[in-house]
Formats: sequence, C-alpha cells, structure tokens
Amino acid sequence: MDGRVFTEEQEALVVKSWAAMKKNAAEHSVKFFKKILEIAPAARPLFSFLKDSNVPLEENPKLKPHAMAVFVMTCDSAAQLRKAGKVTVRESNLKKLGASHFKAGVAPEHFEVTKMALSETVKEAVPEMWSEAMKNAWEEAHDQLADAIISEMKPSS
Repeated sequence: MDGRVFTEEQEALVVKSWAAMKKNAAEHSVKFFKKILEIAPAARPLFSFLKDSNVPLEENPKLKPHAMAVFVMTCDSAAQLRKAGKVTVRESNLKKLGASHFKAGVAPEHFEVTKMALSETVKEAVPEMWSEAMKNAWEEAHDQLADAIISEMKPSS
C-alpha cells in the first residue's frame, strides 16, 4: 500500500455508508456514472458502449450494467480494504481492468474525475452520514483502488 493507511475509523465509515447505499446500488450507480460525464464530458469516447451511441444516456442498454459493475466493485473494494490489507479485486481482474483502461485511452489523471463523482454520489446517497471524515475515507479507498488499476495499465500480453 506504499505507506498509505486506511484506518479503522475510515473503514467503519465506508462500511456503514456502503451498507446503507447497497439496497439502491443500481440507482446510485447510474448517478455516479452521469456525474463522471457531467464533470468530464470529454470522457464519453473512453467508454466503448457510448462511442457510437446516439441514444440518450439513460436509454443506453449497456449503461446500467456497466455503471453497476464499476460502482459495486469500487464500493466492495473500499469496504474490504483494511480487512484484506490491500485492494481486493481478484488479481486476474486487476490485470484485466488495467489492460482495458489502458486500451480505452484512460490516463491516470482521469481517476480524479471518478473520485469526485464517487464523493458526490456518496454525499447525495447518505447525506445524514456525510462528513469530512467520510469524504476522506472514500477518497482514500478510491485512490488505493485507482493506484492498483493504474499500476496494471499496460498493453495486455
């Protein structure tokens, strides 16, 4: 984890808020994804299923499954981070994620956008729990996952 620490307090905040969000994960996932594109409209071509699509975002049949996969993986990984002592996405999956992000043209700085979108999504999903400490907890968990993906961003062999 390169000297970065995800504390017990951060873990508790992430686990508690993820438990509250989980039942509406599909709705939060789509909001998260829309926020990414609001913050960075130029990111649209990085998503293969949006490249040649001219239907409105909400009507894209691949949006919800993709958004769900990304959001749930991010939140599950965040909730497991401390217990596992590292980012828990199966290694093969991490390599696959790195390769697919690389192939799509994703740059490390693009993860700042997903961090902002995640933060805003969690804040709107659980406003009664939101605090600066929770924001920091989610951002730390995000950064550790992003770093793990970035470290695998190279052409697939």
